[in-house]
Amino acid sequence: RATFRYNEKLDYKTFMLPAFIVLLTALVCGVLPALNIVQEKENGTIQQMNVTPVRRFDLILSKMIPYWLIGMQILLIGIAVIWLVYGLVPNGSVWGLVVLSIIFILTLTSMGMIVSNHSRSMQQAMFLMMFFVLILLLLCGLFTPIYSMPGWAQAVAYANPLTYYMDGMRMFYLRGAEFTDAAGPMWKLSVYCVAISAWAVLSYRKVDA
Repeated sequence: RATFRYNEKLDYKTFMLPAFIVLLTALVCGVLPALNIVQEKENGTIQQMNVTPVRRFDLILSKMIPYWLIGMQILLIGIAVIWLVYGLVPNGSVWGLVVLSIIFILTLTSMGMIVSNHSRSMQQAMFLMMFFVLILLLLCGLFTPIYSMPGWAQAVAYANPLTYYMDGMRMFYLRGAEFTDAAGPMWKLSVYCVAISAWAVLSYRKVDA
C-alpha cells in the first residue's frame, strides 16, 4: 500500500485550494495592469504625463503600486476565506508565503505593463493578456502534474513563472516549508521579476512610433 508524506488522505481541497489563490492573483494582477496605460492612451491623458520630466522608472512604478496592493489584498482575502470556510491554513512560514507572493505579484504586474505598453486599444490588451495568462495557468501544474506532460509542455512549464509560485504555495500549505525551504522557487521567481520589470520600464515610450 502506498503511503504519502504530505496530504496523507489525498484530500483534493488541500491540493487545489492554494492553487485557486494563484489563479485569482494571476488573473487580477495580470489583466488589470494591462488595461492601465492603454486606457490612458485612448483617453489622451497619457500625453499630459509624457510632457513632464518624470522618469520611465518612476512612472511605471507608480502604475504598479496600486495593483500590487490589490494583489496583496486578494492574497489575504483568499487565505482568510480558505481558513474560515475549509479550515485550511498554511503549515509553513506565513512570512515566506507573503514574500513569495510579493515577488509573484510584481512579476505579473510588470507583464501586464509590457502588454499595455505595446497595445493600442483596450480590446487588444485584454485579448493578449488573457491569452498569455490562460496559457501560463494551463502549463504551471495547476490542473495537470508537470511530470505527466509531454516534453515540449514540460519545457514551457519550467520556463513559466507561475510554476514556481504554484510550487512555493503548495510547499507552504502542504509541506509546512519554512522560509529557507522555499529558497529555490523564490530566487527563480526573483530572476523573472527583475527581468520582466526591467522590460516593462524599457518598453515604455513617451513618443509612440
